[in-house]
Amino acid sequence: MCQFAGSAGSGYKFDIGMVTFLKAQAAAVTGSAVDFLVFWVMAHLIGNTPDKLSIATAIGAFCGGLVNFLIVRKWVFSEGQKGAHVQAGRYILVWAGSILLNARGVYLVTTYFATINFLVARILVSILVGVTYNYILQKRFVFK
Repeated sequence: MCQFAGSAGSGYKFDIGMVTFLKAQAAAVTGSAVDFLVFWVMAHLIGNTPDKLSIATAIGAFCGGLVNFLIVRKWVFSEGQKGAHVQAGRYILVWAGSILLNARGVYLVTTYFATINFLVARILVSILVGVTYNYILQKRFVFK
């Protein structure tokens, strides 16, 4: 915990770890917005058959992941200790795991809770994976 440098004697305290966490979540929301926007545009441009939606999903995930990496590297973890190529390699490993967890999570939620809309399932799973997997591995492995 750190003392906030606000008014003298304010005694307001904040946890730097929480600030980092919130910044990472803002970056994740931004990356997810890019992912969903690119997915939506691509689905409308190339079609919405399962094969074409898979392509749109991959392109959206790539664009959103790239945006997230750049924001997290520069703003959240201030470039960390390693060079960009090392961080990018580690990020790709974590990103691959995240894609697998998200895909499997959406499959499980939509299979076992059939009344949940697939988009709601994707959002819920994305939040769960983002908070419990992505943030922790980005902080402790990718940008350490």
